[in-house]
Amino acid sequence: MLEKLPDTLGHALHGMRAGRDKTLFHAIDLRAGMGAIRLESLAFGDHAPIPALYTADGTGISPPLHWSGVPAAAVELVLIVEDADSPSPQPLVHAIAHALPADAAGALTEGALGGGNSAPAVATGLNSLLQSAWLAPDPPPGHGLHHYLFQLFALEAGEGLGSTPGRDALRQAVLARGLASGCLVGCYERRDGSITEGAAGPVGAARIA
Repeated sequence: MLEKLPDTLGHALHGMRAGRDKTLFHAIDLRAGMGAIRLESLAFGDHAPIPALYTADGTGISPPLHWSGVPAAAVELVLIVEDADSPSPQPLVHAIAHALPADAAGALTEGALGGGNSAPAVATGLNSLLQSAWLAPDPPPGHGLHHYLFQLFALEAGEGLGSTPGRDALRQAVLARGLASGCLVGCYERRDGSITEGAAGPVGAARIA
């Protein structure tokens, strides 16, 4: 959707970014609690490019995820994906999943959060467009590299989140019931069309894997 925006707009918004400190993983520090959850993906490494398949430049389905190290006291896992570099006051929410089984090790298969023409296979909350599904990365051209934080939280027993919780409800639940957390960062950038292929060089190309 945003790929048709002019590069000049991306340049103008370049310094406007929500900030990683506003994402839930960094705003609510559970790393000194019962331990850290190891969150990974078979599709990309930590701080590596997200394949275009999982973005608005591809089919837009959600990537696969797997995790380990969930504390035994947890009764539920919740996931939130936020864009720390969105040109907005708060990070853009790309997906929320809740009521995930609190097994010591678990996974979400490709497309489990929905996106494209796929319906979610798990309980999902509302993204920033008030949709209950995966919102594929869609950064403005020329805005630079965006960091998408996949954040998993283990919760102890307590009040439920309802059927389609938003970011505020998830934040309150993590504050009240959070035991441990894990984070995986994926990157994506739309090439600046005002820069020629030769000038962009191999670094620019590598960022858009």
